[in-house]
Amino acid sequence: MSAKDERVRDFLTTRRAKITPDMVGLPTGSGVRRVPGLRREEVAMLSGVSVDYYTRIEKGDLSGVSDEILDALARTLQLGDDETAYLYDLARTSRRPSRARRHPRSAASVPRQVQLLIDSMSESPVVALNQQLDIVAANTLGRALFDVVFASPTKRSDSAPPNMAAFVFLDPAADTFFGNIDEAAGTCVRMLRAQAGKTPHNRQLTQLIGELSTRSTDFSARWAAHDVGIHRTGAKTLHHHEVGELDLGFEELALASLPSIALSTYVAEPDSPTSEKLRLLATWAATEKVTAQQ
Repeated sequence: MSAKDERVRDFLTTRRAKITPDMVGLPTGSGVRRVPGLRREEVAMLSGVSVDYYTRIEKGDLSGVSDEILDALARTLQLGDDETAYLYDLARTSRRPSRARRHPRSAASVPRQVQLLIDSMSESPVVALNQQLDIVAANTLGRALFDVVFASPTKRSDSAPPNMAAFVFLDPAADTFFGNIDEAAGTCVRMLRAQAGKTPHNRQLTQLIGELSTRSTDFSARWAAHDVGIHRTGAKTLHHHEVGELDLGFEELALASLPSIALSTYVAEPDSPTSEKLRLLATWAATEKVTAQQ
């Protein structure tokens, strides 16, 4: 990686633009400010570094920057945990560019033991996602819940796994499937941005980002905003073509033995309309399976 990294520049400038003087206790003054948010010299002052030093950092050179300065920048720019982790990832690849290239390929499947674990969670939909949001495994209920994603024409081939980001940005069916398509799109971009910080030389991830940037103006605009985040928990509303609207809780489960894979699990409140619909979905999936085998 070159000494100057455009990701560093874009990340710091977009974060700086989000922080107004009053948010950090600085006087706003009566004059017209030429830039949104903080000026470079204000970030430098609040972080305890010289303007020249901060300017070098913002231009994309994090080589030699200490953890103490990274922490100071994170405080000044009011970064969240995921954004701070991303800043550290950028610094790590600047400090050790040769090591940054040594990472395993994104998993295209899961070991049998992990599949058995997923299958054992039979009352909840479960899908396994790799680093670029390919669905590389699912249990029966998970495959049924996301059947529109598995059948999406955005799949690169019949044997390729479906990709959640490609579905969201390239398949019109996503607008109906997701109760909040804007939230789904933002989540995908933030997760891909965070992963790009961890594995900047991941060829599969780079190709996906390039394809989405070329084919989707929405993705391209969101990518330029440089927002970062990991989606670990929350709630989702999904609309299934057979059982209707589902209000689901969401939890991400990490696998210590397979860190490139995360399990996305979906749960319904007991005795709720959604829990009844999940039972109907399980029955529908079983019927479809029998029909396919005949």
